[in-house]
Amino acid sequence: MNESTSGEYPVLLDIEYPDRELNWVTTFLRPIVVVPIAVVLSLLSGPSAHASSDEYWFAAGGILVVPTMLLLVFRRKYPGWWFDWNLELTRFATRVTAYLALLRDEYPSTDEEQAVHLTIPYPDTAELSRWLPLVKWVLAIPHYVILAFLAIAAIACVIVAWFAILFTGRYPRRLFEFVVGVFRWWLRVAAYALLLTTDRYPPFRLAD
Repeated sequence: MNESTSGEYPVLLDIEYPDRELNWVTTFLRPIVVVPIAVVLSLLSGPSAHASSDEYWFAAGGILVVPTMLLLVFRRKYPGWWFDWNLELTRFATRVTAYLALLRDEYPSTDEEQAVHLTIPYPDTAELSRWLPLVKWVLAIPHYVILAFLAIAAIACVIVAWFAILFTGRYPRRLFEFVVGVFRWWLRVAAYALLLTTDRYPPFRLAD
């Protein structure tokens, strides 16, 4: 629960650039070798992964959204263990997604940080708006639209990087930085609209 320094958005993501030759075999088979850990992640994703449509409102990919929103509105509380669950599940999902995107070739750990560093400070609920959590998901719509296009661009970059790794063993740094930037942008929006850890509106940028 580290505090961010003044001026930084309270979501920090750093994925270490693999400045070495990557494993071309696991890169070639990445859509297959990721399946076991992806299954584990889906099982941790809560009722929304397998439940009826009525239950989709109670979780978003395993993240406690509506319960947290209601507690912030009525009690101005964010239980520490709820925050820890949301943060650790987000970290795990980020490691799995980074592996699928070829950003790292270490197999994702369920609990160790590895080379994917995500920091989201525990919120001071006294500084959070009581009513803003009710509308954050609407206010974030412009980000959803932009991220939809950025996601398409990121997928294209991953495909190019796949070929680059197979032939050169390296992930082109510019493509790497762009894909990490898209991850960073999405995580800021998630912290604002889903994790509800900050009232600061996410910036429209890829960099820190």
